[in-house]
Amino acid sequence: MLPITGLSLLLSLSVPCSPSSARCTLTNVPPDSVGMSADRLAMVTHVAQRGLEARGYPGMAVVIGRHGGLVWEQGYGSLDWPASSPDVDPTRTMYDLASLTKVIATTTAIMMLYDQHRIRLDDPVAKYLPAYRHGEKRRVTIRELLQHRAGLPPGRNVLRRHGTASAARHLILTTALEYPPGEREIYSDVGADILGFVVEAVSGERLDVFVRDHVFGPLGMRSTMFRPPRALRRRAAPTEVASGRGYPLRGEVHDETAYALGGVAGHAGLFSTAADLAVFAQMMLNGGVYDGVRIVRDSTVVLFTRRTIGWRALGWETCAGGASCGRYMSDRAFGHTGYTGTSIWIDPENDLFVVVLANRIHELPNGRTPESAVLNDVRADIADLAELAVDDDSVTRPMPDPLRADLANDWTR
Repeated sequence: MLPITGLSLLLSLSVPCSPSSARCTLTNVPPDSVGMSADRLAMVTHVAQRGLEARGYPGMAVVIGRHGGLVWEQGYGSLDWPASSPDVDPTRTMYDLASLTKVIATTTAIMMLYDQHRIRLDDPVAKYLPAYRHGEKRRVTIRELLQHRAGLPPGRNVLRRHGTASAARHLILTTALEYPPGEREIYSDVGADILGFVVEAVSGERLDVFVRDHVFGPLGMRSTMFRPPRALRRRAAPTEVASGRGYPLRGEVHDETAYALGGVAGHAGLFSTAADLAVFAQMMLNGGVYDGVRIVRDSTVVLFTRRTIGWRALGWETCAGGASCGRYMSDRAFGHTGYTGTSIWIDPENDLFVVVLANRIHELPNGRTPESAVLNDVRADIADLAELAVDDDSVTRPMPDPLRADLANDWTR
């Protein structure tokens, strides 16, 4: 259960390219070349190891980048609990991203269609989906879906045994509103699924095909996909042993509604590696372009990641201070988490991103689920350490003593 050796990362003599360059790809660089402290970043290993020792997750992948350079790219632990399980590799180990699907796939697709003037944020959903042309649903807009203010419930009990993927889709489309549109915020998987259906209606392509051909393929994110083929599943971190499907889940979406929809849904179903998500994060920091490939306009990135109501942006969340983004990210920081143990945070003010992927719901050998407080504290500490490692300003912020992972509050039942 030892971390993958990453000394070559710190010894690299590469120089990061300018984010504004027409051709700019992520390279491994020494932290001091991008104004970061190697000593403070080294504490990431201590924190990740504390979580492993507490058995909060079998393994974890961490990637941190700044100014177009990768300053930390490490795997910790293994894919599964047995000692014989392969080590986590941040460039190869695929994780079920769960709700990161909402931003990496669905919101990005909406951003592209917005850029192309094929949708407007205040368009009624009824313009694209006939199921929304009746009653209060006629008032629901694209913007309200992105803000989780459409009045839809958090989820819908849609199980595969109820029938086909098309039957599951019908149940999602006919889900009744619980509140008038715009009245209050309810974090809703159903709303994200409706956005995915809008993408399909406007583009004429299935959601997984659209993002594969227009986002992940052009960015070179070759390990990012819905429904990984069987040949790639051995690279996937398992998510559950005693699943309701009667077999362990590995490389197959954990979320039951996404599974009922055929493995492709606006709210869940995407798999990826930490290294691929680093490319996506850098594209967002670059204002929508990476290695000469423009995905969206810089003004669209700003629009969708700017705080709107409360801590919510459009599709994205902003850092509320604490939780998975830690205490030190700026007000401009945006990101998201996933139920399975995944997170991504991007801070434009410090030109910094932090990706942490783990399979924290994978049962221990005794059948118990790891305590969620372990990963919650570890990834908050990692976000803090990334920000505290920035040392190119006139004031160096003091390190917290102790770290959350050292306190280990609520780590045992």
